[in-house]
Amino acid sequence: MTATNPFFSPSTLPYGLPPFAEIREEHYLPAFRRGMTEQLAEVAAVAASEDPPTYENTIVALERTGALLRRVSHVFFNQASSDTNATVQEIEAEVSTELAAHDDAIHLDPGLYARVEALYDTRHELGLDAESLRLLERYHTRFERAGARLPEAGRQRLRELNTRIAAACTAFEQNLFAGTKAAALVLDSADELAGLSPGAVAAAAENGRSLGHDGKYVLNLKNFSNQQELASLERREVRERLLAASLGRGLGGANDNRGLVVELARLRAERAALLGHDSHAAYAVADQTAVTTQAVTEMLARLVPPAVANAEREAAALAAASGQDEIAAWDWAYWSEKVRKAEYDIDSAAMRPYFELDRVLTDGVFHAAGLLYGLSFTERTDLTGYHPDVRVFEVFEEDGSPIGLYLGDFHARASKRGGAWMNNLVDQSALLGERPVVVNNLNIARPGPGEPTLLTFDEVNTLFHEFGHALHGLFSDVHYPFFSGTAVPRDFVEYPSQVNEMWALWPEILANYARHHETGEPMPQELVAKMEAAERFGQGFRTVEYLAATLLDWAWHTIPAGADPGDAEAFEAAALKDAGVALPAIPPRYRSTYFAHIFAGGYSAGYYSYVWSEVLDADTVEWFKENGGLRRDNGDTFRRELLSKGGSVDSLTAFAAFRGRAPRIEPLLERRGLTG
Repeated sequence: MTATNPFFSPSTLPYGLPPFAEIREEHYLPAFRRGMTEQLAEVAAVAASEDPPTYENTIVALERTGALLRRVSHVFFNQASSDTNATVQEIEAEVSTELAAHDDAIHLDPGLYARVEALYDTRHELGLDAESLRLLERYHTRFERAGARLPEAGRQRLRELNTRIAAACTAFEQNLFAGTKAAALVLDSADELAGLSPGAVAAAAENGRSLGHDGKYVLNLKNFSNQQELASLERREVRERLLAASLGRGLGGANDNRGLVVELARLRAERAALLGHDSHAAYAVADQTAVTTQAVTEMLARLVPPAVANAEREAAALAAASGQDEIAAWDWAYWSEKVRKAEYDIDSAAMRPYFELDRVLTDGVFHAAGLLYGLSFTERTDLTGYHPDVRVFEVFEEDGSPIGLYLGDFHARASKRGGAWMNNLVDQSALLGERPVVVNNLNIARPGPGEPTLLTFDEVNTLFHEFGHALHGLFSDVHYPFFSGTAVPRDFVEYPSQVNEMWALWPEILANYARHHETGEPMPQELVAKMEAAERFGQGFRTVEYLAATLLDWAWHTIPAGADPGDAEAFEAAALKDAGVALPAIPPRYRSTYFAHIFAGGYSAGYYSYVWSEVLDADTVEWFKENGGLRRDNGDTFRRELLSKGGSVDSLTAFAAFRGRAPRIEPLLERRGLTG
């Protein structure tokens, strides 16, 4: 194993692409264990040095530690999300607690912290350049936020809490993965899918076959509450069953997440108090651009009343159209589509033939990046991804010089969790001489044999969004790996990706990729005009759906230490009511028991980030329009001032350098129809 484990030495493939063809599941645990052992030895050598601390022998030395652990972590946690199985899940459960203990062993080492603190106290006398000074300050902050100042009893309790939180997060994620698979809607006949396109029906049949339900039709659930098929399914009872399956995940049975939700909220509150904060939310935002819970609370309070008013107007219109006294949750998307078609003469199903996946990718996403940033992309069929679905592209500057690799993993499969995301497989860093390797994951239904992959416009938008994250990683131009790519505050990280969504409907880009997959004819201009006119339609629903999830996150993570949330469902209901977003027809985008962002991912007390980042995004879209839109000089400015910086500068300082002023909320309010 020692001789053959591919993680034990750096990859020799282009850009350090992991050697996926050689990697086996049995390689992970030995690599994790050796990686942790090696890093602890490297860190111990720094801490035990008899030489006085210097920037080079302490901070730079720490940046160089953990190479093996970084290699295996990047590959493993991408696989745990995109191509998991029982063995991978067992490894994940085992190493998650070990990694929590490993981080504590580093950040709770008094001798190591003493060296960092000594440098921090004299930081302005060291003659450091701006990025190096920021790195020293960020290391000091990281150690303090990790509990380095606590007495030994406090450090011991913190270790226990971190281990329990890590275990609970992994259990939540694995319950959700299993529960989502189990809740897939199995239908006996194609008649029950009336309203879906022939391609979608064929995809459901193919899905049924692949899952062992030959002759039946299976609709997999996406991570969020309102499933896309609700807009098209004609049979009301099928819509009701589909939404019930979605909303019921994690409530009872073998994959019940209610206890874990309460446990995580309580553990995080206790940890925050131990570290000197009133709540987990207060702890979380103190190191974000928001800084205070008051800032977040005030922004959300400003958005809720107009959003709810919009949603109530929409509900009344849908109820009238449907002939019902009030609209039901499982009917909202269906009747919304009917009204949208009647008012704007726009049919979502009629748009799909113009959104073929490969064309959207190459003639849309890549084309926009070429026009704005001068990039070009060459598919590398000689390089192997971690799954046969994965495509590998080499990315080049306008002058032909190489940047890195982009991997695209676009199709849903039983081994992949829901949603869409971006991961780094190699972090850009001048210190380590590494170029970026990034991957985008989506969950687009696989079509039937011989059928094209046709997207909804929401999926088109998601592809542009996730590629915005990829650009953030690819354009990283920092010296230290600490700052690479998307290593920015959580409430800033969504900003560049949201900006990239603007190009999906930019006329020059849309005309290039929105072509009929059979005839090659461009999308008719009248349909494009209708899409643009309908852009604000349904904003009340979408905003309330998002805010309900955000306020749920905020409620769970503003409880004080020692508080007992009680029953998870009762807490959720009370939180939504108290926040003014308890609309029966609009369930939160995520209910607590399948809210992976906050109970399994890194967004605890941070789901507000999407709308916080959208303030910056809407303001930036306004800047692009004011300055001529899709121009190379605009792209160069955005890249230079923001995308290339990673975390090497303060995020809002970078925004101000780009925009020439602090952000304004008015463009967001206008975009979401919240100015009335």
